[in-house]
Amino acid sequence: MAMMVAAPVTLSKLNELEVSLNSIIRGKAEVVRLSVVCLLARGHLLIEDVPGVGKTTLAQALARSVHCRFHRLQFTSDMLPSDVLGVTIYNAHSQEFQFKRGPVFTNFLLADEINRATPKTQSALLEAMNEVQVTIEGRSHALEQPFMVVATQNPVEHHGTYPLPESQLDRFLMRIRIGYPERDAEREIVRGPDALHAENAAAVLSAPELLRLQEQAAQVVIDDSLVDYMLAIVEKTRNHESLALGVSPRGSQALYRAAQALALMEGREYAIPDDIKRLVIPVFAHRIAINARTSLAQRSTELSERILQEIMTLVEVPL
Repeated sequence: MAMMVAAPVTLSKLNELEVSLNSIIRGKAEVVRLSVVCLLARGHLLIEDVPGVGKTTLAQALARSVHCRFHRLQFTSDMLPSDVLGVTIYNAHSQEFQFKRGPVFTNFLLADEINRATPKTQSALLEAMNEVQVTIEGRSHALEQPFMVVATQNPVEHHGTYPLPESQLDRFLMRIRIGYPERDAEREIVRGPDALHAENAAAVLSAPELLRLQEQAAQVVIDDSLVDYMLAIVEKTRNHESLALGVSPRGSQALYRAAQALALMEGREYAIPDDIKRLVIPVFAHRIAINARTSLAQRSTELSERILQEIMTLVEVPL
């Protein structure tokens, strides 16, 4: 395979984007890179972690790094689908019904604490995330491009929450966890809280520039041997004795697109096996379900990740 690298302008823009995000989210370079990979792959991002580690800050900083429209929705149990999608109302002056667009008509939608909304409200995002449109009262309304949903949820607190169903989780290209910062990074956070607000993130990309970068990512070459490698991992998830639900074809497509985006981030126009290994857990862990024979104490994100790591040791890596 020819040794090709991405254009210098592309790498410069992506590096500028990462630098901006790393100035806000200290000490989490891999988390930032995966977030940008998800953005380049035209995916939606689920950030799952305990309170106070920067989930909302990361989501806001990612949205503000692109000069686009941005809406934040704080999900609550009393929210209705119309609070997300919009509503048709009667205008007495014009004597006709008018559609008032909801917050989903934006480029970046931050769905904060998405698991606090009822399943009915959660499902209002399904069509938008999958087809970049919404249907209201029989009429389809296209959403703007680029379009990305960044959702946050707390996996520890379960009172007053509604776990996302598998169909909703499958719409997220990637799920990441931020984790607690290292001591040096936390010292910077403690000493300089005013400098670490998402509002300070620089808008380093315009919407047309982001769309061009997404097109470039889609052109990255993935060899047939790598596709077979990905599908072998997927097949193992569907046949594993501890799993009741394996990775869907949508998940296979998500890994393919994410590998293309990561290769572009690394300055390559082709993917390598290490790209796949690096992405399997963030792309697949939320798409598999532990079977009923596994005790409740073991049904966790950590167990899903361990099973995926085990599967990767069983699949031969292409040369």
